[in-house]
Amino acid sequence: MNKPRDVMERIENPSTQGIENFNQHPGFRRMFAPDQLTIGLFLPFKFYKGHMDVLKGQADLVESMDQRNFAAVWVRDVPLFEPGFGDAGQVFDPFVYLAYLAARTQNVSLVTGSAIFTLRHPIDLAKAAASIDVLSGGRLVLGIASGDRPAEFPAYGINGEHRDVRFRETVEFFRELIQDRTGAIQSSLGQMSGLELLPKPATGGIPLVVTGSSRQSLDWIAEHSDGWLTYPEATANDSGPRMLGRKINAWREKIPNGMFKPHMTNEWIDLVEDVNYPRTPLRGGYILRTGRAGLIQLLEEWRAVGVNHAALGIHFSSRPTSDVIQELAEEVLPLFPTHVGPKPLFTGW
Repeated sequence: MNKPRDVMERIENPSTQGIENFNQHPGFRRMFAPDQLTIGLFLPFKFYKGHMDVLKGQADLVESMDQRNFAAVWVRDVPLFEPGFGDAGQVFDPFVYLAYLAARTQNVSLVTGSAIFTLRHPIDLAKAAASIDVLSGGRLVLGIASGDRPAEFPAYGINGEHRDVRFRETVEFFRELIQDRTGAIQSSLGQMSGLELLPKPATGGIPLVVTGSSRQSLDWIAEHSDGWLTYPEATANDSGPRMLGRKINAWREKIPNGMFKPHMTNEWIDLVEDVNYPRTPLRGGYILRTGRAGLIQLLEEWRAVGVNHAALGIHFSSRPTSDVIQELAEEVLPLFPTHVGPKPLFTGW
């Protein structure tokens, strides 16, 4: 499929970052627009507790999300299960699973939340990411992080104390690989000449969304990210969103040239049947139990302070997953609609 001229110009001159660089990226455009908020869901829909059976049928539900026009599906990256930590994430390798979900869906954005960039070599990251992006027609958005599980670093033979530097170097190496055709890269992570990464991303680039601080300064995140995912502060009342808004404003003031870069946040929710059940924090605020009215109010507060996408986890729900997805799709999603953007590119590989 031939790419439009403006896409080719951005591929050949990838000097800018942010939305200008992703005007033709279906995954990015589906999720993000200034002053608007869209909704995605985190996987898994049920936590692993010793048996893989809880994950059966999950892809069927993702297909339902796609048909109901949710903006995004998010997968977590937990390479090794530490029983003491008590959280195995979504179990499957995020890149393998996103490739599987790409084949099961048509339009939904495919998002990592977040790929641990310090634990993998940038060549492997770029190869996997570009492959999924092409196979899905340009639907991949990469949330990236430096990692926060101490046991993983010695398992990989990596010094966790230096992960701030390794994270920055991996981001730089990754971007050079997916954009460069000269095959000349010099990095502490590797040197190459006369080699090229194939395939190249569907529209010339892959959005990199930094999670939390990833041990970087706010200035670095403002300049080098394509978006920012942060934790939501308290969600039981509007004091948390106000705090979040101050954080977002401080970041956006540092973004070069006033360019729009999207902000995302997430929350684990237990959406109960009582529409007017008040926003109630559980487990010290780790989970928010609420009825639909309270959730809509929270999403409106987030949108008002500059959040562009809400990634909701429903794995602690006391109701059947399919019921929660149906209620979100029919009663909440119309108030925070997914954006109309470029259709995914050729996927008939």
